Amino acid sequence: MTLAEEIAQKWRARLVADCPNESPATRESIIRWLLGKDLARYDSLTKSELEIAWQAMDYRYRILRQRYLGVNPDRAYRNLMTRLGSLVMLRNKIRTWVALSRDRQRAVVDVLQEVIQELLNSDRYLQEQVAWIAQCTKNSSLWNALLLAATEEYCLRPIRNQPLILYRFVNYLRRSGRGGITQVPGGDLVRLVSEEVVPDDTDNPVSLLDTQAIAQYLEAQAQEEQQAARNQVKEKFETYLEEQLGPDAVRWLHLYLQGKSQEEIARALNKPVKEVYRLREKISYHAIRVFALKIQPELVASWLETSLTEHDLGLTPHQWQDYWEKLTPVQQQILELGKAGKSFDAIANTLKMKSNQVMSEWSKLYLAALDLRNAS
Repeated sequence: MTLAEEIAQKWRARLVADCPNESPATRESIIRWLLGKDLARYDSLTKSELEIAWQAMDYRYRILRQRYLGVNPDRAYRNLMTRLGSLVMLRNKIRTWVALSRDRQRAVVDVLQEVIQELLNSDRYLQEQVAWIAQCTKNSSLWNALLLAATEEYCLRPIRNQPLILYRFVNYLRRSGRGGITQVPGGDLVRLVSEEVVPDDTDNPVSLLDTQAIAQYLEAQAQEEQQAARNQVKEKFETYLEEQLGPDAVRWLHLYLQGKSQEEIARALNKPVKEVYRLREKISYHAIRVFALKIQPELVASWLETSLTEHDLGLTPHQWQDYWEKLTPVQQQILELGKAGKSFDAIANTLKMKSNQVMSEWSKLYLAALDLRNAS
């Protein structure tokens, strides 16, 4: 069985659980769409690249399921317009352009529809998606849902910390040739417009210079990404606990995340409090010393912003300096090589050590940084 077939099997099991009302043909079409044309590429991917590919498929699937699958086509299209129109920065750029143009009666959604239509007509990636979706399914309703999901995912791709749709809108303005900020129609008076506008749905003014809008968008995007990362860590940790400690550990985690005390959890699990405390200690050990260190270190570090390469293990510059000075020369070398993106095996080869020795030292480094963060 190829790696692509193994991935397809996992998706089949998930779709049976998530979408029991959909036909087997519909589920197979969705799986084919998620995997893409080139199935052989999965065999050449590294473990980290496979993880990224799975996350990308999971992201597209969640978009499809949340807003488009099994939804009336008209309603699904409105969902796409609502989702893209909710981008604060894009919405206010469109409103600014409309306010400064001669056609001031147009709504944001009208302009957005034109931009999306132009994308579907001229963008090479979306045209390839249209052709691929046509190969995946002949069902018109599913075809429509897959296309809308692909369009949303593509429009929201971050380009220099801004959604791609924003750049496509700017290109649309350049090609449209209508009166706007940089083109004053001949014979018309130049109108002075306040730097701020008050959107219809809020009392708070929004700057046309986009300073506030950019900050709001970036904050919302960061929160959305953080929540998605948290959910992914939670799902994978639940699966790990189920395999290692059993269903009681998963139930404990659910109750703990709801803010329940150990006494309340004991009553819910119908277990003595002492046994629940012991279970908590086991879960804590597995979470920190096994799952975060060995099973899913990159995923957990990305969620907590404690990666070595990007976040200095979550330490402030002052903490990092104190932390660094207390390390042995070997530990400092391990960190330097880790920051350079070297794997544990590569670090072991460079330092003439065994991989398990490097892993042991890394565990000490990780836990020391964790203690320092907790102490602060």
